[in-house]
Amino acid sequence: MSSSENTSTATEREWHFNLVLDAPLTPEQSNTLDHLDRFHDGSLGLAERPGYSRFICIIRATTLTAAIADALERFDDLPGVLVRSVELNPIALAANGMATPAVVPAPPALEPESAV
Repeated sequence: MSSSENTSTATEREWHFNLVLDAPLTPEQSNTLDHLDRFHDGSLGLAERPGYSRFICIIRATTLTAAIADALERFDDLPGVLVRSVELNPIALAANGMATPAVVPAPPALEPESAV
């Protein structure tokens, strides 16, 4: 393994996020998904409920942007499926180290200046 490969691998980490689809999967899309190896490595998990589909993603990459790009690229082989949004829920924020228990209060409202 070259030193550049060591550096790249050493900085990779798991990123957590959700890809929300614009519509539930059709039976045909579900069938196609069942046969796509790109979705069977354990890093994307389909979560469905009536009228709603999303993929819960845990992707290894150097940055969150790279992880999202990796996940979105997999949809090239899934015709007609559109990702509506990328979401980071409180669990994903915490897993990504992007949330803290501290809450910064809103600044106090400014008092209107009295007329002179």
